[in-house]
Amino acid sequence: MSEPLDVPTREGYDLWSQIYDDEDNPLIALETAWITRLLGDVRGLAVADVGCGTGRHALAMAAAGARVFGLDFSPGMLAKARAKPGAGGVRFVQHDLTTGLPFASGSMDRVTCCLVLEHVADLASAFAETSRICRAGGFVLVSDLHPAMRLQGTQAQFTDPATGRKTRPAGARHQLSDYVLAATRTGLHIDHMSEHVVDDELAARSPRAQKYLGWPLLLVMRLRRS
Repeated sequence: MSEPLDVPTREGYDLWSQIYDDEDNPLIALETAWITRLLGDVRGLAVADVGCGTGRHALAMAAAGARVFGLDFSPGMLAKARAKPGAGGVRFVQHDLTTGLPFASGSMDRVTCCLVLEHVADLASAFAETSRICRAGGFVLVSDLHPAMRLQGTQAQFTDPATGRKTRPAGARHQLSDYVLAATRTGLHIDHMSEHVVDDELAARSPRAQKYLGWPLLLVMRLRRS
């Protein structure tokens, strides 16, 4: 078996976009319900979905009545998002989070950043920007691959259907404390923080999850602007 191929993050997600929505991905299976639950009612709200990928959260929020801006730096992922039913209800923009966010301060009622920060070395700048564009009284909702997965030798990865080779978009190593300190030092207040393990139910639904049974797979944080 060949060694995994490490590629730049954007290149990796452009390749991954071709199969992203069709894979057995236990992380997404676990995450989706938590994001929906913690977002609550978004009708009439302005929401920035930072790192929107193929649009799974952005499209759901638009269908629920939000005014949604979906940002991602991968042309491949955005092409998939724009081709989906309901895409006309989202303003999709190609943009790299690490260069700042193209919105006025306090212009968003909600900011989501889901399964993104694993690939961002400078957490402090990322949280500072999401905090900046969130209005007072709003919140930032973050999910990410749990740092414990690195102890398992696991990071964001997929099998390239063209080559059959496991491929890993470049990522960064973070500890739980890195997320907490980076967020709270921007003035955000932790309203919710939870760690979610692979249990028997998830392992039954997702064959890929079985080897992680009992391990924390997902980190979720809701951070409020005062």
